[in-house]
Amino acid sequence: MNTPMSDQTIVDPSLEYHTYTRGEYTISTDPARLDVDVIYGYLSRSYWATGRPRQTLELSLRHSLNFGVYHQSSQNSTQVGLARIITDYATFAYLCDVFILEENQGHGLGKWLIDTMVNDPALQNIRRFMLATRDAHGLYAQFGFTAPLKPEIWMERIRS
Repeated sequence: MNTPMSDQTIVDPSLEYHTYTRGEYTISTDPARLDVDVIYGYLSRSYWATGRPRQTLELSLRHSLNFGVYHQSSQNSTQVGLARIITDYATFAYLCDVFILEENQGHGLGKWLIDTMVNDPALQNIRRFMLATRDAHGLYAQFGFTAPLKPEIWMERIRS
């Protein structure tokens, strides 16, 4: 006999959006604020996502927890960064597609983005938080990320 899942005490964290502000910058998890043109423009020239079709990007954004970084000027708000998280909101999260546009780097936005993300209420039950990076180990180490303790137990499958 199947026992249905109980939904009486669990609040779905994917339904709550959060906004954080620091000076002229805002981080938001509201997917309606994402500027796919900006995101695709950056990722299409990144070392990790070159060649990823725009349609694939849009699908991945729809099924992820996205932390968009925005700069507010007197006229408008423009997206200047992103961190995308693939998660079940309960036990596991994978961080990917992290960037701050070059003209906005050097203001501590990357550190603020990672700090905001790892401390977001929707991710507080995550036991294992994974990521892959070629060149930002020092940044992520500041927030508790380390090399896997047992890399021999991890496997991957890559499609060509």
